[in-house]
Amino acid sequence: MKVSRIAAAGAVAASAVLVLSGPAFAHVSVQPEGAAAKGGYATVNFKVPNERDNASTTKLEVSFPTDHPLASVMPEAVAGWTAKVTTSKLDKPLEMHGESISEAVTKVTWTATGKGIAPGFFQKFPLSIGALPEDTDELVFKAVQTYDNKEVVRWIEEQKEGAEEPENPAPVLALSAASEEGHHGATSTATPSDEAAAEHTETTEVAAASTDSSDTTARVLGVVGIVVGAAGVAYGVLAGRRRTDA
Repeated sequence: MKVSRIAAAGAVAASAVLVLSGPAFAHVSVQPEGAAAKGGYATVNFKVPNERDNASTTKLEVSFPTDHPLASVMPEAVAGWTAKVTTSKLDKPLEMHGESISEAVTKVTWTATGKGIAPGFFQKFPLSIGALPEDTDELVFKAVQTYDNKEVVRWIEEQKEGAEEPENPAPVLALSAASEEGHHGATSTATPSDEAAAEHTETTEVAAASTDSSDTTARVLGVVGIVVGAAGVAYGVLAGRRRTDA
């Protein structure tokens, strides 16, 4: 009985490690390069994975929150894609840097000029945005992903407090506390695009190192799990043969 339990435990351990080290369910998400501080400007990346094995992603539409409008949105050029920024009139004008802003960006649409995002790949779509609101801890964007086979996936479901993650969650940008330096751009002479370039340079190596470390750890755990499972199964088989011979 002990031998059988050891073998079974080894096989379960191997399976569990492989599951944990495998890729997580992917969806459209948004992350800042560096900090996304309240009242300031930030560069953010919308990460779009291709979840289909027989179609390519050829279009992404991101709708911006209307309860916290952003007056400044500037896309970075992405090879193989065109970007269209849509603005709309605001019901209530915003006051930014002593000026009244009557329009804000409501949507950015990226359209592939070539094959788009092929199966097994992902694409990042960078934006410089601001000024970020000060009266909320997060911004919720709603994204629509279109494939070349006409399939449309709507990443628009908002996370409810205490509930499980929805099947098609909307991208959420977490905002950090306001920084005294460059607050509202008052003490900083850099433009949003300059800040975006600096943040990109500073974070690229860190992000690459973190990714390599995570991949290495996952692979090591996977190998260890396989070895443990195989050893347990082999031990159980050998022990069973010994009892039979006896």
